[in-house]
Amino acid sequence: MTPETPVLRTERLDFLPYRPEHEDVFVALLRDEEVCHWMGQDLVPEPQLRELFRAILTEVYPQRRFDVWGLWLEGRYVGHAEVKPTGNVDGHELVTALLPAYWGRGLGGEVVRGLLRHAADTLGLTEAYGMVGAENTASLAMCRRLGFRHVRDVIGDDGSVTELLVIPTKDPG
Repeated sequence: MTPETPVLRTERLDFLPYRPEHEDVFVALLRDEEVCHWMGQDLVPEPQLRELFRAILTEVYPQRRFDVWGLWLEGRYVGHAEVKPTGNVDGHELVTALLPAYWGRGLGGEVVRGLLRHAADTLGLTEAYGMVGAENTASLAMCRRLGFRHVRDVIGDDGSVTELLVIPTKDPG
């Protein structure tokens, strides 16, 4: 059983477990067409997203299934992050999504570094995985800068290609 999802902090970001009053910002993030496109997801109807949000509060946190946070910059919601078991390999996946207004500011790398520190120090993981769409050149470039390496391509039913990447949670140096 994983411990309770902790509050995390990086240089600029606060990773806060979601609370009921965060529902609208969570839904707005995952209703953004650009965010969904780069996450390789279809636009999910709002009622389903509200159901998903409630499941985070009523199932994921109480049952300690995995860690999930809202990301905050100077008190403003900017995105979402998770460390969770992945079905693609035997291991844990890092999931991040930022609102488009915050892309290109180095926040993605900061989120991933914060998640890696948590994965190593709190969860005891030696490596973590990421899934990035092959056409998401900005995220792939960031992952390569951070030290992720390609494991294999995962081909979706629709023919889309997602790269499965892996990174050690601790810098070997």
